Amino acid sequence: MRIKTLVTIICCGLIASCYAQQPTDSTAEKMLIYQLGNGGWPKQLEDKSVVNYGATLTPALLAKVKATKDLHATFDNKATSREIVYLVSAYKKTQNKNYLKAAEKGLDFILAAQYPNGGWPQYYPDKSLYRSEITYNDDAMINVLNILQNIVTQKNDFEVVSPAYIPQAEKAVAKGIDCILKTQVKQNGILSIWAAQYDKDTLLPAKARAFEPASLATSESAGIVRFLMGIKKPSAEVKNAISAALKWFDTYKIAGYRFDREKGKVAALVPDNTSMTWARFYDIDKNVPIFGDRDNSIKSKLEELSPERRSGYAWYGNWGQKLIEKEYPKWLAANGIK
Repeated sequence: MRIKTLVTIICCGLIASCYAQQPTDSTAEKMLIYQLGNGGWPKQLEDKSVVNYGATLTPALLAKVKATKDLHATFDNKATSREIVYLVSAYKKTQNKNYLKAAEKGLDFILAAQYPNGGWPQYYPDKSLYRSEITYNDDAMINVLNILQNIVTQKNDFEVVSPAYIPQAEKAVAKGIDCILKTQVKQNGILSIWAAQYDKDTLLPAKARAFEPASLATSESAGIVRFLMGIKKPSAEVKNAISAALKWFDTYKIAGYRFDREKGKVAALVPDNTSMTWARFYDIDKNVPIFGDRDNSIKSKLEELSPERRSGYAWYGNWGQKLIEKEYPKWLAANGIK
């Protein structure tokens, strides 16, 4: 009897020990703490300090995290998207169910934040300033769509997510694509590329920060095109949107230059015969580069900007080069388009 009891005690102890030693991931553990009540994640805490998962969670920092309100939940700067992607991967490696639960709560947040017209705001539920605008800026909406598309296709570790999310993701992706097609800017009836932000009701291009005017946005448009090119069996509308955008990129490329804003130097275009570049923003009607300053003024030349803004923003980039030279030709061949 004593032996039996001893064996039982040992077995129970081993089970408890195994449970206590459930595999964990240090970054994922921090993400659980930073997750807000509505399922999203902030990019900044209540005191404006930037979320940094490399930082030690001191009592003072933990207090700041706990004080951060749901209004700070955002898709900006990869917030929410990066956490969901990481937690899904961490769950697959560790089988720690807390990570999958948090990721799925994040998915619920994504689905709740989508507008009926298919777009996503920069922040949810905060509607102040430009935060409620449909936001392609810094790939915010595309990052969300890529996650949902991974659920639909069961790729990139998202096969671990509950199958109940598949039909919801399919519906959300379809609405998102419809929004993308509706917001592609037309110039005299001809499709061009996309703006960085749109009014959530009118679907017209909108401004964000003082130096981010309503305009054609090349960096964001490159991300949109890549997303569209990843669609299997694309519709005629999607094909047309891609081809029109590539035609715009090719027409307005600045060949033989790259943007140099090395620290300590004045940002400028410099000759480089291996590169092609584009301004970050173009006038919606005239297709000429425009540059916004902190005083809300719009300049036609980089040199006209205040020193802080001139070197403090990526005003030019080679965003369309890989699309033109490699990705678009590959997409054409894959879809049998000559």
